[in-house]
Amino acid sequence: MSAATMQGSALQDAVAAARAAYVAANPESRARYEAAVRVMPGGNTRSVLYYEPFPLCIARGDGARLWDADGHAYLDFLGEFTAAIYGHSHPAIRAAIDAALDGGINLSGHNLLEAELAGIVCARFPSIERVRFTNSGTEANLLALAAAIAHTGRRGVLAFKGAYHGGVLTFGAGPAPVNVPHHYVMAPYNDLAGTMAQIEAHSRELAAILVEPMLGAGGCIPADPAFLAGLRAAATRHGIVLIFDEVMTSRLSPSGRQGLLGIVPDMTTLGKYIGGGSSFGAFGGKEEIMAQFDPRRVGALSHAGTFNNNVVSMAAGIAGMTKVLTPDAIRILNARGDALRDGLNALFRRHGARLQVTGLGSIMNLHATARADAAPIRSPEDLAGADPLVKDLVFFDLIARGFYLARRGLIALSLPVGDADTAALMAAFDDVLATRSPLLT
Repeated sequence: MSAATMQGSALQDAVAAARAAYVAANPESRARYEAAVRVMPGGNTRSVLYYEPFPLCIARGDGARLWDADGHAYLDFLGEFTAAIYGHSHPAIRAAIDAALDGGINLSGHNLLEAELAGIVCARFPSIERVRFTNSGTEANLLALAAAIAHTGRRGVLAFKGAYHGGVLTFGAGPAPVNVPHHYVMAPYNDLAGTMAQIEAHSRELAAILVEPMLGAGGCIPADPAFLAGLRAAATRHGIVLIFDEVMTSRLSPSGRQGLLGIVPDMTTLGKYIGGGSSFGAFGGKEEIMAQFDPRRVGALSHAGTFNNNVVSMAAGIAGMTKVLTPDAIRILNARGDALRDGLNALFRRHGARLQVTGLGSIMNLHATARADAAPIRSPEDLAGADPLVKDLVFFDLIARGFYLARRGLIALSLPVGDADTAALMAAFDDVLATRSPLLT
């Protein structure tokens, strides 16, 4: 038996033992899951939250900490997949929601709050001259594409392999079966020449280029600035609407990734943290594009949604964006994330581990790859051959030590996470690597 085969067998045994310990430690989460299976397919109503043998059932959260149904406490390094940038139950946001509830949840008309939040959003993001609200980032991307199609009179959408723009706009290895049936043209992420070839070949049919400035669900792989600048130039040249999906990356600076790079798309989509971490999304952009939704115009596009302007999200968003998520707070949070990512990668190199962390600022993703000392990860294709068992072992070992992150390796810092917390995570990784050294190197 070869050394590689023996190591693979040992890794499988270690993961099996870690899973067994997880099952033994979480009987209440297991019972809750088994009850859920009887009324929901797979006991699940949000696919990303499922993992084998069963997911933890989270009972409550406060600040940067979570408690599961079995009473275990965790430092939360997932941050609701980036949406919980404020942490859990921030007092300023809680107070704003309580005050809003005193006046009624849904008021059957325009309210006192929606224009205030809209003004905050328009002032922050260079591309947003006018904005409309939705209930999720998925809806925001759907409406942005609808606006681009109506504006250009074309039907095609250029999307990227590995991208995620919501539950019905998913492109892991191409369009998912549940996707809305647009005419998609697929392009390789961060490959400017390959993408330009696709744009030139389909320019007359393309209404929109939809791109994340950093792949989120695709592994926190940042786009090269030159790649995004090339998309901007091509979109201008061919009259294509360039849409930046900044549902995640808008938190990387006070003006989003577009503000940092000085690249202004035609439209931008935003997500839940803009609404204080509640149910929320937004799409906005050039006035000439957004004017299609102006109900004073003959033939205006319709945009429905009973809770688009609900007072809970409006109040939470205003409080979060004005009282909590200040420009200084954003810069400090992202500097802390940069330091954590750099520190983890240095730690992995020191241990010779088959691990690397990619990302920007406060958002990052752990990868089981031997590329740490080779070329950087620039596309999903660079992750081919990664061993999922490596990340499984790290995940269960960190859960056992009281650290909560996504099974797929996503880490998203929230504002309550401090330097002591990131140092604790570093120490936990160090301990895992020292304990598991033969299996992770």
